[in-house]
Amino acid sequence: MKKYLFLWFKVTTQLTQIAFASRLGVVLFTLGKIIRFVLFLVFLLLLVSRTKSLAGYGLWQVMMFFLTFNFIDIISQFLWRDVYRFRSYIVSGNFDMILTKPISPLLRSLFGGSDILDLITLFPLTGFMIYAVGHLDHVSITQIVLYIVLVLNGLIIAMSLHILVLALGVITTEVDNAIWLFRELTQLGRLPLRIYPRPVGLVFTFILPVAALITIPTEALLGVLSVEGVIIAFVFSGGFLWLSLRAWRGALKRYASASS
Repeated sequence: MKKYLFLWFKVTTQLTQIAFASRLGVVLFTLGKIIRFVLFLVFLLLLVSRTKSLAGYGLWQVMMFFLTFNFIDIISQFLWRDVYRFRSYIVSGNFDMILTKPISPLLRSLFGGSDILDLITLFPLTGFMIYAVGHLDHVSITQIVLYIVLVLNGLIIAMSLHILVLALGVITTEVDNAIWLFRELTQLGRLPLRIYPRPVGLVFTFILPVAALITIPTEALLGVLSVEGVIIAFVFSGGFLWLSLRAWRGALKRYASASS
C-alpha cells in the first residue's frame, strides 16, 4: 500500500507543478467551475422560489441533491483523473510498459495521479453543504451517518464505472466518449428523480446507477429513504464492482499490445 501511495503522491506532485506552470490557466479553470456552479444554483433558486416546491421537496432539500451530485463528481474526478488519460496510454503503447511493472495495472490506471485543481472547489462546497444541512428540518445524527455511508457507497459505484471505462478502453481504445456519457448520466441526478416520468425513474433506479449514486444518499439525509432503497444502493455497489472487475480481467486477456 505504501508503494502505491508513494507512486500516487509522486505523480500528483508532478501534475500539480505542470498545472500551476500557467497561473492564468488555473484562474480560468477555477473561475469556470465556480461560474457553472453558481449559474445552476441561481437556476434552482428561481425554479423553486416560483413553484414553492419541486416534486414535493423544498428549496434546501432540492439544494442537497445538487450539492451531493457536485461532491461526488469532484471526488470522482480527483481520484480517477488518470482514467481521462488512459486512451493515450493504449494508443501510444505506454500501457505495455505499465503491464511489465511490479504494480497492479488496474490500480496504476485508476490512481495514476490526480489533478489538485479538482479539489480547489471541494472545500467551499463542503462548507456550503454543512450550511445547507443546518437549514433542513429534523436531521438526526443517524441520518447524517447513513448519508455519509451511502455517499461512500456511491463512490464505490463511481469507481466501478471508471473500471468499466478502462476495460472498454483496453478493448476498443474508446475512453473519452464513455467517460463523458457516464458524467452526463450522473448529471440527471442533480434534481430529484421524482421529477421524471415513472418509467424513466425506474430505469435510473434499477438499471442505471443514478439513484444509488446521488438520490438515495440524499433521501437518507432527508429522512425519506426506505429500507428497500438502502438495499438497492448496496446491491448496486456490490454488483457493479464485481461486474467491473470481471470486465477488466476479461479485457486484459484480449489485449494484444500496441506492437501486435
